[in-house]
Amino acid sequence: MTKHTARQDPHSRITDRILAELEQGARPWLRPWSGGDMAASGQTRPLRATGQPYRGINVLLLWIEAQAAGFSSPSWMTYKQAQALGAQVRKGERGATVVYYGDSSKTVHDDASGEDREQAFRFLKTYTVFNVAQIDGLPERFHAVPEPTPEVERIEAADAFFTRIPAIVNHGGDKAYYIPSADRIQLPPFAAFHDAHGYYATRGHETCHYAERRIMPHGRSEWWFSVNQPCGSSA
Repeated sequence: MTKHTARQDPHSRITDRILAELEQGARPWLRPWSGGDMAASGQTRPLRATGQPYRGINVLLLWIEAQAAGFSSPSWMTYKQAQALGAQVRKGERGATVVYYGDSSKTVHDDASGEDREQAFRFLKTYTVFNVAQIDGLPERFHAVPEPTPEVERIEAADAFFTRIPAIVNHGGDKAYYIPSADRIQLPPFAAFHDAHGYYATRGHETCHYAERRIMPHGRSEWWFSVNQPCGSSA
């Protein structure tokens, strides 16, 4: 058997990381909320040392890392950025890999014309970042908990619909599920969701499990007809 000694390219490492999550049954890009204290604070996207949110595949990669390690802070930075702030990454801490896509150009010789020309190309670089929970001596602002995001995105019609469903719904934690033995739906806080539609879609999914156990086995009850009456109509 041939032993592979070459380092994996960034694309392969990222793919393997995501596949490892899939093998464990986790699909973080389909989960419309963030977990832990980060969710309670209303901050759902990972942040650079500058406070700017990450974008693209880096959001997914850092979500995976934060969930696996139980980090509650959304802020990440490089080893050198921590040192520049007078702080130090603790010995033995393992960093997370993020990627950077950029544009550049190089001079190539055109044999047909005999002239040199500039050829543009895109490149991908990887670098390592650490969560602020892995760093000692950072300024206090990196440990401050942001104010919760006001619930300004709630959808009145959706709230009215779910209010008419006689299901017990508790909010808290970072998981969504229906507990048949307790006949109860558990959801993360509204502020933990990336948007209002994610909250109502998740609540609707868990309500289907509730309905499957409580309503469907008995056929269409009076309750079923009452909650499905068009607005303005009478029973």
